[in-house]
Amino acid sequence: MSISNHVPASLISQLVKLALDEDLNYQSAADGDITAQLIPATQQSQAFVITREDCVFCGKDLILEVFRQVDSSVEVEVLVNDGDFVPANSRLFTAKGSSRAILTAERTALNFVQTLSGTATTTAHYVKELADSNTQLLDTRKTVPGLRALQKYAVTCGGGKNHRIGLFDAFLIKENHIAACGGIAKAVATAKQNHPGKPVEVEVENLAELQQALDAGADIIMLDNFSVADIQQAVITTAGKAKLEVSGNMTIDTLRTYAQAGIDYISSGALTKNVQSIDLSMRFE
Repeated sequence: MSISNHVPASLISQLVKLALDEDLNYQSAADGDITAQLIPATQQSQAFVITREDCVFCGKDLILEVFRQVDSSVEVEVLVNDGDFVPANSRLFTAKGSSRAILTAERTALNFVQTLSGTATTTAHYVKELADSNTQLLDTRKTVPGLRALQKYAVTCGGGKNHRIGLFDAFLIKENHIAACGGIAKAVATAKQNHPGKPVEVEVENLAELQQALDAGADIIMLDNFSVADIQQAVITTAGKAKLEVSGNMTIDTLRTYAQAGIDYISSGALTKNVQSIDLSMRFE
């Protein structure tokens, strides 16, 4: 996996700068890492970071950028690649150089990696449940503000697929849009007129609305909180005329049941919203 295919280098640089700024508060000469300043400026050290639990790793370029911005002379070697499964107690990366710089960069680098690897790892667990089906796992827009591009990249590292990136690249016509537009048919027709070629997805709450969305020519139909029986009926009714997505209270325990009903996509906000960070630790040698 390569983050360069998903996230611009300029955005990575900007996000790292923001993260370091909130940690170091460079407002005066007295700011910065005042604890690291207890160490002689000339002291050199070598350190390594391990994961204390099994994980799918994500964040290589974030590590490198953090150390680059703190002190580019620190030699950093990342020992794994994004998307790799890493067993507990394995080394993720090493750093050699200024003791002060290594300690200053440590928390910011680990914050990025623990969060992104948490998303990648959770995604991998979900994808494993869908291994014997044709159903794809999608993420949502329920992301940490400012970190959407990174989190959606982490989802791909875990084997998931990205839903729309934002409000600009695809339509998702939901209950309130339908009410404000005057119905499903009108909303879909206006969407196709305003932006021909962009995917049009409609969220429906029952089988009657499903039929309306099909008649309107929706490309994807999201079945919101449907029972398994109604999902099975929706698959029969749709008969391949549109892609079907299931959403609403998806958990790892229910994924297989919904996939077996024959739907195309399952979307889950939990991948990026309920982030369980990975436990990481740095040690000096």
